[in-house]
Amino acid sequence: MSTYSMLDIVLNHILRVVTPLQEDWEIRFAIINDLRSIVESVESLRGATVEPFGSFVSSLFTRWGDLDISIELSNGLHISCAGKKQKQTLLGDLLKALRMRGGWSNLQFISNARVPILKFKSNQQGVSCDISINNLPGQMKSKILLWISKIDGRFHDLVLLVKEWAKAHKINSSKTGTFNSYSLSLLVLFHFQTCVPAILPPLKEIYPGNMVDDLRGVRADAENLIAETCDANINRIISDRSRSINRKSLPELFVEFLRKFAQMDSWASELGICPHTGQWEQIKNNMRWLPQTYAIFVEDPFEQPQNTARSVSAGQLKKISEAFLRTYSLLISKNQNQNSLLATLAPPYVLRCLTKPPNRNYNGPIRNYSGGYFQRTQPQVQRFIRPPPPLQRHVQNASQGTSSNGSSSKGPVQAQAQVQNASHGTSSNSLSSKGQVQLQAQGQAQIWRPKSQKESL
Repeated sequence: MSTYSMLDIVLNHILRVVTPLQEDWEIRFAIINDLRSIVESVESLRGATVEPFGSFVSSLFTRWGDLDISIELSNGLHISCAGKKQKQTLLGDLLKALRMRGGWSNLQFISNARVPILKFKSNQQGVSCDISINNLPGQMKSKILLWISKIDGRFHDLVLLVKEWAKAHKINSSKTGTFNSYSLSLLVLFHFQTCVPAILPPLKEIYPGNMVDDLRGVRADAENLIAETCDANINRIISDRSRSINRKSLPELFVEFLRKFAQMDSWASELGICPHTGQWEQIKNNMRWLPQTYAIFVEDPFEQPQNTARSVSAGQLKKISEAFLRTYSLLISKNQNQNSLLATLAPPYVLRCLTKPPNRNYNGPIRNYSGGYFQRTQPQVQRFIRPPPPLQRHVQNASQGTSSNGSSSKGPVQAQAQVQNASHGTSSNSLSSKGQVQLQAQGQAQIWRPKSQKESL
């Protein structure tokens, strides 16, 4: 069995385990409804809405993923704003209500954070939750990541795999000075922008402006403008028959991802990662990033020039680089087996699930190893939503049996995640066509280091 064939099987085993089941969606919607009931009982939050964001909205969460919640304060038709002091007071009121109602544990109020957060766990479902106030930017960022998955379904799969791999190596926690999940998602996105040929475009081609600057005035108008702009540009990109198609398999893309960032500790002081332009940028030439006070810079493409990796410490950056390099070295070696790969690529709780009998109610993507996916049903959450602005599914090339991402498509999956915008009853969705390409033999490769702008000339 070739290296990539074995890795393909292992990655699919992991995806089968971590992809949320229908019950995982329903559990999170039940928590959202419970929180709505509690918020309605708090006098200072009268009229506020409870709206999810983060990986749940972008459909980039796993079965064990946290649930991010934004409480949007009432301000008529207009976008609400609140100062840090007011947010602290309101979250304090909610904390008292949660304690009185019961059913929640591990309550922690992080009041002095840049964005005040209330953290807790649902006793009944065991899902960890983070609540913030007026995080409309977070909601829109999540929706755009969901829409981007429509361009190529491999983005969704690789994000889930990278998150689990990072947890296995303990480099997916802002508390310990490593990457948060949003930064990891942007690293995958940037990898798809800089591989050859590119799979995803610079995000400025999807939304040209700085998205957070456009969230002002009437909320419905601001949201619709962002959605319509992204919709038009994504459909234009998908229908562009002149763009080169990257036909690499998920295992190949994963190995290249590890190689690309394996020596980040050696270049992070000079080069920043900019998904908005889809390019490496010299930090000294980017006045928005100066003075350089971070170990590594991964710019938020929707909230420039914020650094999504600001939590990464200089001490942990070396540990992160070593995890990338160590895993890459294992994946290209010939001395590997499925057990060693699983132990390297997945955390213990995933490995324990892999030893259990198959779940007959499994609702995730089921790939047959000769290529393609079987159809699966979708979470029954329609009672929460109303259809969003249309994001048209791209047309497959019927004569060749291929989709626009270059993957063979036997029974494409409608990977549609629909999430309510409680204020306006809107949602976001993504239809992605996934498939498996012919696996190719792997050659030995040197550790790749990004060239600076000067070196590229």
